[in-house]
Amino acid sequence: MQRKWIRILLNFGLLLVLMLSSTLTVFAQDDTQVRVTQVDNSKFPNVTIYVSVTNSADEPVGVDPATIQISENGETMQITDARGGGEGNQGVAEPLTTMLVIDISGSMDKNDKLTAAKDAATAYVNQMRSGDQAGLMTFDTQTYYVQPVTTDTSALLSAIDGLKTGGDTAMFDALVEAEKALSNITGRKAIIVLADGLDNHSQNTVDSVIEQIGPSGLTISTVGFGDASTASQSGLDETALKTLSEKSGGLYSFAADSESLSALYQQFGRTLQSEYALTYISPSALRDGINRNLTVSLSDIGASAETNYNPGGVLPEVKSTSWTLFGLILGGLLLLLFIPFLISRGAGLFSGVRHSKGKIKMNTASAAGSSPGTASGKKPRVKIK
Repeated sequence: MQRKWIRILLNFGLLLVLMLSSTLTVFAQDDTQVRVTQVDNSKFPNVTIYVSVTNSADEPVGVDPATIQISENGETMQITDARGGGEGNQGVAEPLTTMLVIDISGSMDKNDKLTAAKDAATAYVNQMRSGDQAGLMTFDTQTYYVQPVTTDTSALLSAIDGLKTGGDTAMFDALVEAEKALSNITGRKAIIVLADGLDNHSQNTVDSVIEQIGPSGLTISTVGFGDASTASQSGLDETALKTLSEKSGGLYSFAADSESLSALYQQFGRTLQSEYALTYISPSALRDGINRNLTVSLSDIGASAETNYNPGGVLPEVKSTSWTLFGLILGGLLLLLFIPFLISRGAGLFSGVRHSKGKIKMNTASAAGSSPGTASGKKPRVKIK
């Protein structure tokens, strides 16, 4: 009897352990977040998707690239190339281009915010890997391209060290300029902006910044630095900064002091450096200007993210084998346009000929009326018009 109870207790304990194990697994799965941070279709129909896999603390989580699945318009794609995931994944690190955008307006002079921003930007540059590059833009009422994109960390550190505060704030205008500066750069690219968000001088808005990026563009991650409880110059407009990051697929974090600010910049760097770059060939190979829906999921835990991209193209693109048919159709259409003109022209000519028939002019001279020296036997002359 005692042994029976022992067996029952052991079985119950084993069942309880399995249930707890299952519950912990579910929690671990729910903790994993998948984000599509950029879609690069510059080599369309080859499409490269940049994917970030993080936990709830936005720290990167390593996964097997083979478990990442991509669907375009509901159809599963065959991944032709997988890179990234940090130095440990297949020994390949995906190069990263970052534009550091720093607020140097007068409000950043309060509570020594600019000094903290410079320290954070310095920490970010110091963790750049071989092949990574960055640029530096600052803004007050105007935008200053302080250091163009470069791999030279010494030049970047020198530019950061020389920053000084100015006047009012035009953050949205600066972000538009940062987007333009990165437009011709291929591969993974991101903007990290440090500001208090107190924009009072921009011609642009949050919506125009996002529209400039488009649904498949780069991400904007924002770091808020200041006191969110006040609207004074020491304050912080968290709403604007959060909206920018959420709508562009980036991250938002708040820094209370210089030390936490540096830690955030380093965390952003780790997250960006650990992203996966996955390439596939789109089955709809024409640039028809129609949005394509994308779904990225982890097959082993079910986490997923959705986005879309537009391949571009104003007019429908045709295959090279169709150009002959296209030319024949175009020629036929042009002929149809000219037929009424040709008919009208032909009718006019026919009418002119018909009315000119039978017009005969006689030119005769009588013998009596003939001038002297005219032969009396000369025949009349006939002219037909």
